[in-house]
Amino acid sequence: MNAPSRGPTCGVDEAGRGPLAGPVCAAAVILDPARPIAGLKDSKKLSPASRVRLAGEIRRHALAWSVAWASVEEIDALNILNASLLAMRRAVEGLTVRPALALIDGNRCPLLDIPSRAIIKGDTLEPAISAASILAKTERDKEMARLADIHPQYGFEQHAGYPTAEHLAALEVHGPCAIHRRSFGPVRKLLQADAFTNLK
Repeated sequence: MNAPSRGPTCGVDEAGRGPLAGPVCAAAVILDPARPIAGLKDSKKLSPASRVRLAGEIRRHALAWSVAWASVEEIDALNILNASLLAMRRAVEGLTVRPALALIDGNRCPLLDIPSRAIIKGDTLEPAISAASILAKTERDKEMARLADIHPQYGFEQHAGYPTAEHLAALEVHGPCAIHRRSFGPVRKLLQADAFTNLK
């Protein structure tokens, strides 16, 4: 899909819908047609080193980019879908260049004051969405590594809060901490069992 002639198009994507812990991150990117970035693709299909390299190129060469968040508290209050849409809206609103159209990865659009279009698998189809997915993923990984220093017993720097076997085992031993999503099944189950009533 091509950008409309009336103004620039931004791509929007999020990272962190599936984890049991940590915030969800969204990014919005307006690419510069005069400064193309080679190698843009779905962030999940890139190595960590490639993601970091491309994230730097996106920041240097894009017409505008923005990263925004929805907190663990907002995830638990709103549910993960609505929190992700909130983070996406914040990312678009944070752009220093106003887009004429927002292309959103997935099948739902956040509430915006500009036209938007949801594109399933947009992170593989639209370079601007690919760029947004790369920024969101790299920023969230950095944040989870920072949170790992505060809560070292869970290995957040390795799995970024996703429900790996190691993470689930650590949850069973240590119980949830303050950045675990209390509305998510494995965490809620532990809390309901009253094994860990006080978050660390």
